[in-house]
Amino acid sequence: MSTSISPQRIAFLGDYLPRLCGIATFTHDLSEAVASASPSTDCFVGAVNDRVEGYDYPQRVRFELLEKDLDSYRRAADFLNFSNADVLCVQHEFGIYGGQAGSHLLTLLKEVRMPVVTTLHTVLREPNASQRKVMDELVRHSDRVVVMAHKGAEILRETYHVPDSKIDIIAHGIPDMPLMDSSCYKEQFGVEGRKVLLTFGLLGPGKGIEHVIEALPEIVRQHPNVVYLILGATHPQLIAHEGERYRLSLERLAEERGVKEHVIFYNRFVSLDDLKEFIGATDIYLTPYLNEAQVTSGTLAYVFGAGKAVVSTPYWHAQELLADGRGVLVPFRNPAAITAGVCGLLDDPARMEKIRHEAHALGRAMIWPAVAQRYLESFQHARADRKTAPRTAFAGWTLGNRPYELPPLRLDHVVRMSDGTGIFQHAIFNVPNFHEGYCTDDNARAFILCTMLDELGGQPPAENLGRLATSYLAFLAAALDYESGRFRNFMSHGRQWLEAAGSEDSHARALWAAGNGAGRSRNEGHSRLSAQLFERGLTAVVDFTSPRAWSFTLLGIHEYLRRFPSNAAINAMRVTLTGRLVALWNACATEHWPWFEDSVTYENARFCQALILSGQWMPDPVALEIGLKSLRWLVSIQKTQSGCFRPIGSNGFYHRDGARADFDQQPLEAQAMIAACNEASRATQDASWSREAKRAFEWFLGRNDLGLPLYDSTTGGCGDGLHHDRVNENQGAESTLAFHLALAEMNCAEHLITSPPAS
Repeated sequence: MSTSISPQRIAFLGDYLPRLCGIATFTHDLSEAVASASPSTDCFVGAVNDRVEGYDYPQRVRFELLEKDLDSYRRAADFLNFSNADVLCVQHEFGIYGGQAGSHLLTLLKEVRMPVVTTLHTVLREPNASQRKVMDELVRHSDRVVVMAHKGAEILRETYHVPDSKIDIIAHGIPDMPLMDSSCYKEQFGVEGRKVLLTFGLLGPGKGIEHVIEALPEIVRQHPNVVYLILGATHPQLIAHEGERYRLSLERLAEERGVKEHVIFYNRFVSLDDLKEFIGATDIYLTPYLNEAQVTSGTLAYVFGAGKAVVSTPYWHAQELLADGRGVLVPFRNPAAITAGVCGLLDDPARMEKIRHEAHALGRAMIWPAVAQRYLESFQHARADRKTAPRTAFAGWTLGNRPYELPPLRLDHVVRMSDGTGIFQHAIFNVPNFHEGYCTDDNARAFILCTMLDELGGQPPAENLGRLATSYLAFLAAALDYESGRFRNFMSHGRQWLEAAGSEDSHARALWAAGNGAGRSRNEGHSRLSAQLFERGLTAVVDFTSPRAWSFTLLGIHEYLRRFPSNAAINAMRVTLTGRLVALWNACATEHWPWFEDSVTYENARFCQALILSGQWMPDPVALEIGLKSLRWLVSIQKTQSGCFRPIGSNGFYHRDGARADFDQQPLEAQAMIAACNEASRATQDASWSREAKRAFEWFLGRNDLGLPLYDSTTGGCGDGLHHDRVNENQGAESTLAFHLALAEMNCAEHLITSPPAS
């Protein structure tokens, strides 16, 4: 490869030390190795932070981005473009970037102008819909993709249809360690004269360590001098959610099995130098992982390359690395097989020595200097490919090519309108109107907003969002009358319910919110309570006559089925309600009035959205076509000659053969149109639907009949409507939530957040 295209400035993107995770270690080791292999090259790093305060990074790190802050990805892209980086090397793992399935990363990749080489640390053979969409876009925006095993390349070809010409197979880098007898290292750890079994890495349930502990009693019976060393800190995300529960369960298990004198826990994230010492003292390395679908294991690569005997379950990387007798593969979740594997090696020292020497010899191709040279070749290849289709720093920055600039999230008014009970219905200007109390409709909308924002990531801080979500969900739980199975709607400021049952529409909105919480919430308690509310309240819908209630319920069903796709009763209800909407269409629609009713009134686009979703995922092609056809017509009648969005006015609506009302225009209509158009865009991959969603969103910002914004960026509130001569300056919950839900919908579309098949 010609040296004329050798990169002079290489940027690396990923987690970075001192952040404690495997990707951080890999990014550090790779950038240092490449810098050493090419001393004249300026190698620098962009570090991904999982906390606002960041980390005390070394000078190699030139810029940082916050995992859940989308704007920081745009700023990082600008930094990379203006720093004239010749190539960007991205470390990809679904869990380290913000957005659903790490979709925030795509915002950066769409805007950078240099060639991109992406290292895939995980390659899923059976991705969910969101992961598949992100992966397809990631591959499309990468000039080359690197995998660390042949299995990864096979999955890229078969599942993602990536051509061989775009794939580089480069082994996971390892430190260069001499082949030495383990006894040389044991004294410093106080295990001289003992046989050391080792498992290391961030601790979590997927490691399968409990199965080794179950195997230990028999191993110890046959080899009393065995000690099992479990090295590594508990994964930080696991600590955040459940503390040290997994580690404590392992300690209890060791005590119950009578092997506590043969198990050592070292609860630390160790440095590379310390890790070499631990590996040196090891006789047999164990990876009893529980999941086959692991295409890369850095810990396995480290120990194998150091010339250690390995007993492992047959996850993909282990199958490949330990094939042909280079290690011992045992079935998943099988302590007896682990016992046989370990004792078989300890009983046959000659076999162990043969395995060690072969592994160490093969490992010479995996040491970091060799790996760095392979990456430099990949970078040169990417630059050579890009010369045929260059991207310049400014040519792609036209308004037509840049992502649509959305307003920043500002929930000040939502917080101001909320208390420990829920969110107030109305406001006088930007002040909550206590006199009007609360309603289920708005608390349902507010809870949906919280689940969407949590999925998107970013501000507000998670603890504030969790507090708001808890209040809104608690309101919904209190609204349900468990005896009647109906949700009440209106509550006074004194917390007195003002009716025995709310309207059919309010009941269905509550179901929509509950389904959303059941299907999307990452808070286990919220998800379980939401599911309970949804299941208790769904039966009443059978007797409902409101088509909007059917539509809202269908939206809730779709969300619920994200997490519980096999629930037969709820799938049957989806079929029933979809059929009712289709029947309504068949009874009313004509060529010139392709609609479900004789009037176009409020939240009209929800009919279309519900049928597009049902049509996609049941699947039901007829429902999908009706949803799209009705939405096309609705778009056509809600557009001015100048091209701005004009929703049907609430002051008279629009009746068949009658005149349409142009005012008062309601924020709820714009939000519903945005949601439906974005769903149509996802269903059809037709970019025109995204343009219609953008048109409707701009209505909030002043692209409307009066040229006046309804969204107040100083308060975070939204006016209650557009009159013929002015904006309604009261910023009630319905309108404010409509804007923020619309903003979340637009962000979801940009982040490729999708609804996976629920069937």
